[in-house]
Amino acid sequence: MKHLILIACCFFAMHIHATQVSIITNLGDIEVQLYEEQAPLTVKNFLSYVDEGFYKETIFHRVIPGFMAQGGGFTKDMERKATKKPVPYEGKSSLSNDRGTLAMARTSDPNSATSQFFINYVNNIHLNHGSRAGYAVFGKVTKGMDIVEAMAAEETGNVGPYRNVPLTPIVIQDIIRLP
Repeated sequence: MKHLILIACCFFAMHIHATQVSIITNLGDIEVQLYEEQAPLTVKNFLSYVDEGFYKETIFHRVIPGFMAQGGGFTKDMERKATKKPVPYEGKSSLSNDRGTLAMARTSDPNSATSQFFINYVNNIHLNHGSRAGYAVFGKVTKGMDIVEAMAAEETGNVGPYRNVPLTPIVIQDIIRLP
C-alpha cells in the first residue's frame, strides 16, 4: 500500500511541476505546457531561447486561419534573427499536431528547426510523422486559445517575399517561464 501511495504522489508531483511558459503578446497572454518527456531536445532548445530573451520583440509573421500561426524568428521589420544550431528532429514521438499544440517550424530538412514555432488552429494530422518526416510537437496551449484565435482575425498580406503576414504586427513581447 505504501508503494502505491508513493507512486501516486510521484505521478501527481510530476504533473504539477511540468514546465510552463507564457507567451506575452500585444493581443494578450498564451500559457503553454511543454512536453519535456516526449520532446526533450526540442523543449531544451526552446527554453534556451526563452531564457536568453531571444523572443522579445519578435512577431507572429505567418498566420493562416484554419491552419496555424507561426512566429519566433523575425522582428517587426521582417528581419530574420540569427539563431543557434538546429535541433535534431523529434517528430517521431506519439505527439500529434492537434488543435492548440505547438510544433517546431523547419525547412524541408527535418533537422533544421531552430527558434521558429507554430500553434495549430486545427488538427493538422498531415503534419504528423508518417511515411515522411512531420513537425515535432513540443507543447500545448493551456490558457489563451482565445488570443490565438484573435490572431486569425487579423488582416494579412504579402510583405516582400513573405505571405500571410499580419498587416498590424502581432508582437511577442516576451516568453517567460511560469513558476
